[in-house]
Amino acid sequence: MNTTSQDSVLFALNDAALKRWRMFKDKIAQYTMTLGGISVIFAIVLIFFYLLYIVFPLFMPASMKEIQHFSIAGAAGETLHLAVEEKSEIGVRFTTLGQAVFFNLKDGSIVSEHALAIPADVTITSFAVADSATDVVAYGFSDGRALVIKHVYDVSYPNDVRVITPRIEYPLGETPFVVDEQERALVHLDVQLGEESHTLVAVTADNHLVVVEAVKEESLWEDDEEPATFERIEGGLSLPQTVVSHLLLDKEQRVVYVADSDGHISQIDVTSEPQMLQRLRVVDVHQKITSVEFLTGDLSLLIGDSEGRISQWFLVRDENNNNVLTKIRDFHEQKAPIIGIASEERRKGFVAVDSAGQVGVYHSTAHRTLIVESIGEQRHIAVSPRADTLLAEDKSGNMQVWGLHNEHPEVSMSALWGKVWYESYEKPEYVWQSSSASSDFEPKFSLIPLAFGTLKAAFYAMLIAVPLSILGAIYTAYFMAPRMRSLVKPTIEIMAALPTVILGFLAGLWLAPLMEDNLPGVFTLLFLMPIGVLLFAYAWRYLPRARRISEGWQAALLIPVILLIAWVSFALSRPLEVWLFGGDMPHWLTTELGIAFDQRNAIVVGIAMGLAVIPTIFSMAEDAVFSVPKHLTMGSLALGATYWQTMVRVVLLTASPGIFSAIMIGMGRAVGETMIVLMATGNTPIMDFNIFQGLRTLSANIAVEMPESEVASTHYRILFLSGLVLFMFTFFLNTVAEVVRHRLRRKYSSL
Repeated sequence: MNTTSQDSVLFALNDAALKRWRMFKDKIAQYTMTLGGISVIFAIVLIFFYLLYIVFPLFMPASMKEIQHFSIAGAAGETLHLAVEEKSEIGVRFTTLGQAVFFNLKDGSIVSEHALAIPADVTITSFAVADSATDVVAYGFSDGRALVIKHVYDVSYPNDVRVITPRIEYPLGETPFVVDEQERALVHLDVQLGEESHTLVAVTADNHLVVVEAVKEESLWEDDEEPATFERIEGGLSLPQTVVSHLLLDKEQRVVYVADSDGHISQIDVTSEPQMLQRLRVVDVHQKITSVEFLTGDLSLLIGDSEGRISQWFLVRDENNNNVLTKIRDFHEQKAPIIGIASEERRKGFVAVDSAGQVGVYHSTAHRTLIVESIGEQRHIAVSPRADTLLAEDKSGNMQVWGLHNEHPEVSMSALWGKVWYESYEKPEYVWQSSSASSDFEPKFSLIPLAFGTLKAAFYAMLIAVPLSILGAIYTAYFMAPRMRSLVKPTIEIMAALPTVILGFLAGLWLAPLMEDNLPGVFTLLFLMPIGVLLFAYAWRYLPRARRISEGWQAALLIPVILLIAWVSFALSRPLEVWLFGGDMPHWLTTELGIAFDQRNAIVVGIAMGLAVIPTIFSMAEDAVFSVPKHLTMGSLALGATYWQTMVRVVLLTASPGIFSAIMIGMGRAVGETMIVLMATGNTPIMDFNIFQGLRTLSANIAVEMPESEVASTHYRILFLSGLVLFMFTFFLNTVAEVVRHRLRRKYSSL
């Protein structure tokens, strides 16, 4: 074999080896790309299901299960009141014989029994329960006196075993406190204890309302072992001649509510001399009030009637600036007369029992009926402070202990997405306010203000970003000189690498104050900029050396023009503000036009987010325009079309799928932005399209509140629900964008 033949064989072998190596690399690349794509899809699906896993318990139904039942031990008389301590281990019953009987909820065994300091020469005529969080009750007597009692639970850990020891205290002393100096029997009684003063209200046998404030007298020489002394401040008011059925004093010791047999509620101010504020019917004519109780916080009244309806009422300010007791919502899942209502101590939920033995578990804010179950005819019910245990006593003296599983009663579709009439509000509103310093605060979990803020921020960002980026992309790809394009395009694209926290920092600490100080200049700039550019373009045509500038470089000449217009606009800002707005445009907007102004507002967010979105939209749109086949543009120009006609009727139509995709991706980028919104707005979850007002987005809300939320709490899961909503919104947006893009591609592919 000669040398030439050997070279041919070696070349063939090398060529075959090179092909095999090339095919091997192609396979590796194919499998790698496939694995990467599948991994991305798997990660997205995994994120979705993880969010769903966290959110799903919000919509799980409540349940209750009987844990124990037993008979009441001892013979301490009939029960007047039941209560459960926080750990749900010990219950207490106060009886008609003046006994406090503490018993174990596991087996009903007596833990301790206390004979209360009730005088022998009186009879018990009334009983009162103060705010449930205070564990205070009171007995009213036939001689006009009352005994105030507090049940206390001491927790100790001998040998690392928890031991709860109940005991009785007398906040006003063991000697009964004189409520009515005329020694009339106290038919109805209520009491509330404060830090400095305590208030007792009573209705006497002759339908007279007596109000007594006990103010603690302090002395520098007071001995801790001596009982405290109190100063009496008494007032009274004659009530309408009807049979009083219920008497309630709010925990602020300001308002007394009196329910009567005619179905009316009287509101009485007791801050000074008792004064009747209003009296109105709260049930239908043929119905009677069978139960009245405060919802936790004592702002709302829960009124049960003889038809099984429970209505919620609270004070609402009317057009005359008067507080009027107003019916807000009602629950009518039970059909028999409501004989008892027990409010949850830490949430806006409550439990009601009717004469037919049905128990209903409700939540007021969410307007949810969680459970309605028959447990037999009951006389008394009590809910533990953690709302996880229900204690009930039937007419035969038997006790039932039920476990309640009711983790997230605050959540309903109406509470999340509808208007809700919250306590102390004048009308139903969309509100997000997840926490407060008050323990009886009503959480407000409406996602509408956050969704509105998200769309508002995205709208203003796209309002700025889309025209600038799309028009800039068209000019860069179609009209700009290649050398200038090689400088401009990378410069704009590298802006995408700028951290958004830097943009947010600059927007919040530099741009927002600058715009507030030069607000007239900002609006002057918006007016002068297009006019100035058009005037310069018109004048350029008549300049003698205009033709010496190479084609595609004219845009560079606009840079000094734009800078000059901006300088003139801001230079005119202060004179215009003094001349037209009295030297303070933000104040003028608020006082003269009623437009609220915040320094960190939607304009600042729009500019900052627009700068963050522009590189993404510009890069994709520019690539789409530049990728239009040259033969299409050349053919159009050859047929006599101008550059603008070719751009509008050929290039834009062909590039429309890519341009639309760029806009949609930019929209998704704006919707999911966190740091800019977090730093450049006041983070106020309000629903106002005013460009001078702040906002809060779903993503910013998650960033702000997630570190402070309790794991697995309702608040925590709703924040994850916000993330799920954001995820689904962007997924829907991208899906629609992809569908539209394919249709545009099919429609204009024949050009």
